[in-house]
Amino acid sequence: MSEESAAAPLRVVLAEDSVLLREGLVRLFEEAGFDTVGAYGDADALLADLESARPELAVLDVRMPPTFRDEGVRAAIELRRRDPRIGVLLLSQYVEVTYASELLAAGRGGVGYLLKDRVSSLDELRDAVERVSAGGTVLDPQVVAELFARRTDPLERLTERERDVLGQMAEGRTNQAIAARLFIGVGAVEKHVTSIFQKLGLEDSGSDHRRVLAVIAWLQRGS
Repeated sequence: MSEESAAAPLRVVLAEDSVLLREGLVRLFEEAGFDTVGAYGDADALLADLESARPELAVLDVRMPPTFRDEGVRAAIELRRRDPRIGVLLLSQYVEVTYASELLAAGRGGVGYLLKDRVSSLDELRDAVERVSAGGTVLDPQVVAELFARRTDPLERLTERERDVLGQMAEGRTNQAIAARLFIGVGAVEKHVTSIFQKLGLEDSGSDHRRVLAVIAWLQRGS
């Protein structure tokens, strides 16, 4: 890979029916150093332009025309079917647990779900985009809490501290970041993570994304 290609900005497409928010996000992405190669008012337009835009990540509102129900999620699932390498970041005004679970159910990383009103800074948005584009999973803490509430059975096997650690994992944090957040040692976090894998029946796959797979596997458990 050449230095020029290595330094190429992340190619992003955006689907948001609010003109003001759409244009605002385009400017934010530009300031963050991303290349917005397409900005659309509905999900169908994004999908129609997908092949020519060649995005690395798509940012979509959940509710868009014509029905304002789940167009963004449907588009996200379809574009991942066409090209699983494309990262997907959903933005919503509400916690849509069913939609979040549906997107995560494919069993792959590179997905995110953030609440619009809780994205408080450009740095936070940039960090989420970069983590999703790198194959991570980024979930708003409120979304994580709702998902926990919907699936209590698997969690009964975890200690309170293990649930804390799993929640931080679901938000995409590293062991070091979890240790700092929970005021415990990195070694303790590693032990908790190992215990979580064991209690949820997740075998060591040797994948670099085992943490992501662990969260997704847990979310796939029936309620």
